[in-house]
Amino acid sequence: MATFLYTIGRLAFRRRHVVALIWVALLTLAGVGAASAPVAGASSFSIPGTEAQKAFDLLENRFPGMSADGATARVVFQAPDGEKMADAANKATVEKTVKVLGTGSEVSSVDDPFAAHTVSKDGTVAYASVKYKVSGMELEDSSKDALKAAAQDARDAGLTVEVGGDALQATPETGSTEVIGIAIAAVVLVVTFGSLIAAGLPLLTALIGVGIGVSTITALAAALDLGSTTSTLAMMIGLAVGIDYALFIVSRYRAELAEGREREEAAGRAVGTAGSAVVFAGLTVVIALVGLSVVNIPMLTKMGVAAAGTVAIAVLIALTMIPALLGYAGRRVQPAGKKSRLLGGGRAAKKAGRPNMGTRWASFVVRRPLAVLLLGVIGLGAAALPAASLELGLPDDGSQPTSTTQRRAYDLLSEGFGPGFNGPLMVVVDAKAGDDPKAAFRSVTDEVKGLKGVVSVSPAVPNKSGDTAMITVVPDSKPSSVKTEDLVHAIRDAGGEIRADTGATVLVTGSTAMNIDFSQKLNDALIPYLALVVGLAFLLLIVVFRSILVPLKAALGFLLSVMAALGAVVAVFQWGWLSGLMGVEETGPIMSMMPIFMVGVVFGLAMDYEVFLVTRMREAHVHGETPGQAIVTGFKHGARVVTAAAVIMIAVFSGFIGSSESMIKMIGFGLAIAVFFDAFVVRMAIVPAVLALLGKRAWWLPGWLDRALPNVDVEGEGLRAREEGRRDDADREPVRV
Repeated sequence: MATFLYTIGRLAFRRRHVVALIWVALLTLAGVGAASAPVAGASSFSIPGTEAQKAFDLLENRFPGMSADGATARVVFQAPDGEKMADAANKATVEKTVKVLGTGSEVSSVDDPFAAHTVSKDGTVAYASVKYKVSGMELEDSSKDALKAAAQDARDAGLTVEVGGDALQATPETGSTEVIGIAIAAVVLVVTFGSLIAAGLPLLTALIGVGIGVSTITALAAALDLGSTTSTLAMMIGLAVGIDYALFIVSRYRAELAEGREREEAAGRAVGTAGSAVVFAGLTVVIALVGLSVVNIPMLTKMGVAAAGTVAIAVLIALTMIPALLGYAGRRVQPAGKKSRLLGGGRAAKKAGRPNMGTRWASFVVRRPLAVLLLGVIGLGAAALPAASLELGLPDDGSQPTSTTQRRAYDLLSEGFGPGFNGPLMVVVDAKAGDDPKAAFRSVTDEVKGLKGVVSVSPAVPNKSGDTAMITVVPDSKPSSVKTEDLVHAIRDAGGEIRADTGATVLVTGSTAMNIDFSQKLNDALIPYLALVVGLAFLLLIVVFRSILVPLKAALGFLLSVMAALGAVVAVFQWGWLSGLMGVEETGPIMSMMPIFMVGVVFGLAMDYEVFLVTRMREAHVHGETPGQAIVTGFKHGARVVTAAAVIMIAVFSGFIGSSESMIKMIGFGLAIAVFFDAFVVRMAIVPAVLALLGKRAWWLPGWLDRALPNVDVEGEGLRAREEGRRDDADREPVRV
């Protein structure tokens, strides 16, 4: 591996014009494809194998033309203080608004509140349901403008009017903090390298890689049904790993220059050594992201594969474009320990032989391994405690900021009709196999009315053939509550008895039931996914480190950091700690996909630091140093780079906390805090402490396994042997013939 990558690095350095041209051409091609691609609609959301999805598919089959996946809007009216909605002027305003709403070309139907009896008991709140023929993301701007204009006209007439539903769904915005994150990354790179040119290379290559990845996703979005969250996630992860991978190689290149090597040779050796760590670190990230497909939720699979593709591009760019750009930079990239003139070059150097911070810290850990280990484990354990109170769910309009009309509409409906009105359950009765469909419909209605937690049950609405009916059930609790989940299970349990008596099948669907099934499916998939990802990465790390205990320690350390990160997410987004600082306006259940997503992404990212830091230790150990000395050597060369990489990754992820979408905000915070715990507590403290306690046993590998494993040579032993061979040939005296 090292020898092959060494050749790639030298070739890219020499043929830098060709390499740069190829990557610029790919970026241009992806950009043109993105610009000319049709606008993608809403990403379809399906959960194969769940009851809610089966009911949804049945509705589309038995109720053709009802646009089950079409956008909806709830225009909520509230009368002025002291007045009722039934007052002549207010009623006239509502009827006029309903009439205007029904004239839209994309409108499927509009329900008059007074005809549909959607007026609250106290007569102060009413709502009109608007159904569209297309999804929220496919709605024309003219339809959205007409909806807003109709609501504004009613406001001008004296009513309080808010609009809920997905008809006004907006593309999430990340805000200025994303740019701030990149700016912080730039500052860290400048401080690390002491050179603007060297600092600019990782940023440039990361932006090119993300540009290619995100543009490709945009170009294929319509064809592959990719949502806006897919490109945001790819950008988030692509930026972080792209900067980190380039940082590793540029740092090693400067270290090779400091040892007196020529620039082309230094570029080759940097790619051969640090590049090997980048390849295996990237592989663990790709495995973790592609492994999301085992959950069998198409949306999650597409997100994972798209992000994995961006990571693969980041790896390829780091291996080829970085050495090419180093060739262009020439002497403007200084050896390690030297700064550019602009940043203080020429000043007196530090005292020779003075150990750096990484060396001093590693020496301390080697002397006090047990104390450091206990402190790290106890600290992460304390941070993980809130995770015991983890509640899962999916965000709805109730989690929107109070400044949005969707949130205000949600609150008005809760005030006028009760909290459960924002998440009605759709009960679908399939009586095609029964003898008396009407009797089955009545039986289901009566049974559901008698269940605890039900506010109202609408009359059954049959289809044209009369063999299938829809029944709307309003709970007495909000959509994301445990009581609502219990009611869904109670209806499904009652459906089993009804089927035995009437032959009719009872299914529960709707957005609330979909969210419940989604959360359950993710929970069921967590353990198999964890076993798959950690298992494959464990085998990969055995090959890299040629050890059993080092990969095992890496996996256990990851579990500590991810549990601590989940605890922090619960504390902020569920309990409300520091919610004002994070811009969290509404606390509630943690997004259902957060645990499994964090397991996948954080595991892959955590292995970056593990591979880069511990391969330096193994390299020193292979070359004859004692286990304790190898730990200190690994930190001497790697601690500064790993620290910089972690700070950069934290800055990039933190930039997405400013997103207007709660899902992106939560992912950004969760990944940032997870990287903090993993890099600074696990990799910088727990890992060297465990290795110091294990000693030589850390590098033990059974003989039969050692013979069976391929030799990937991540440490560059082949390069060292090759260099020594050249020296022997040079020293050998010529033989006269």
